[in-house]
Amino acid sequence: MSCLFCQIIEGSIPAKPCYEDDKVFVFHDLHPQAPTHMLIVPKKHIASINEATPEDAALIGHMMLTAKQLAKDAGFAEQGFRLVMNCNSWGGQTVFHLHLHLLGGRMMTWPPG
Repeated sequence: MSCLFCQIIEGSIPAKPCYEDDKVFVFHDLHPQAPTHMLIVPKKHIASINEATPEDAALIGHMMLTAKQLAKDAGFAEQGFRLVMNCNSWGGQTVFHLHLHLLGGRMMTWPPG
């Protein structure tokens, strides 16, 4: 298995986990861009949002609702947070396994980059 995130999910590459259930594995980003920067990764391998199918809609919704709960648990949901899902190289995706960035704990600026 060559996918970095699949290897993290299976435990062959260490990560600093935050949350896990039967659908997603959440861990801290190695290069955080905010005081809190978590990656919400589905356990099902989907290379990018371009490869998602209608059958994946509930999984993608679960990722979003997991992010909402993690932001609440971390104490910054009311102040606000940012969710980012990059798609392919021009969108900034560097690991080709669908994932959602949860960034919080500071004021976000716009445009992001």
